[in-house]
Amino acid sequence: MNLLSCFTPFLLATLSRAVVGPGVVTGDTAVHDPTMCKDDTGMYFVFSTGVGIEIRTSPDRTAWTYRGMVWPNGASWTDPYTGTSNGALWAPDCTYLNGQFYLYYAASTFGSQNSAIFFAKSSTGLPGSFVNEGLVASISPGNNYNAIDPNLLIDGSNWYLSLGSFWTGIKLEILSSSTGKPSSSAVTSLAQRTANNGAIEASTIYKFGNFYYLFSSWDLCCQGTSSTYNIRVGRSTSPTGGYVDQAGVSLLNGGGTLVLGSHDNIIGPGGQDIMTDVDGPILVYHYYTPSGSFLGINRLDFSSGWPVVV
Repeated sequence: MNLLSCFTPFLLATLSRAVVGPGVVTGDTAVHDPTMCKDDTGMYFVFSTGVGIEIRTSPDRTAWTYRGMVWPNGASWTDPYTGTSNGALWAPDCTYLNGQFYLYYAASTFGSQNSAIFFAKSSTGLPGSFVNEGLVASISPGNNYNAIDPNLLIDGSNWYLSLGSFWTGIKLEILSSSTGKPSSSAVTSLAQRTANNGAIEASTIYKFGNFYYLFSSWDLCCQGTSSTYNIRVGRSTSPTGGYVDQAGVSLLNGGGTLVLGSHDNIIGPGGQDIMTDVDGPILVYHYYTPSGSFLGINRLDFSSGWPVVV
């Protein structure tokens, strides 16, 4: 009997289920809710949740150095939302365009709807260089969604901001490209869950080919190795709605195709961002180990029409 022929189906099934681990990164990679962009010199920047918003840079997307904070002198305008002086600021989103860093970020406390999103700009991305452009969105108890986890999509001349966490899910606002702030009071629903207390957040909209892909993080973050975060996706031909998962289930009805979940020693991947680099779309996220939360970076392959981690 050919033993190899007996085991080949098992091996193939095992290999088909294998999940690619994060790419190699070195240096200071202890981050949460990372967002990455690249300036005209080829320098990579990662901004992440923390007091003042943490900044790390890398010349090669591998070796990372902590550089300081976006707001080294504090951000007093966020205190009414963090409930403390110079509290942690959440889930920044970076876009580099025409020599400028555009940074959106949130201020809140866990489980609260006393939340706000702010906007800042810088020509260098370095600590202390950012200019406060002010409030973008705020809500209070009584609203049916939450104003955290912002993500900017620039699609030609159109600017969109997705946001939201728990409650009634992921929302979309249309921004003015001249101010970076909402051009109307309209708020559109993009995705919602009822399972697990409606645990969906950290939206990212990424255009590839003829589709807009809405990524989100499901379930629970911030519990260390007990975290259950996982990254899901749906797609649409329009950025403003109609997103469905690979099975055709609307994201407004709890749909979402798994992109990356816990595997091996990688626990609770989520808080993701996506950028385009010379080697294609790049997925950036955090994950947990017993030592803390760390930076994960992988390429995404869209050749099937759906993102696959490679």
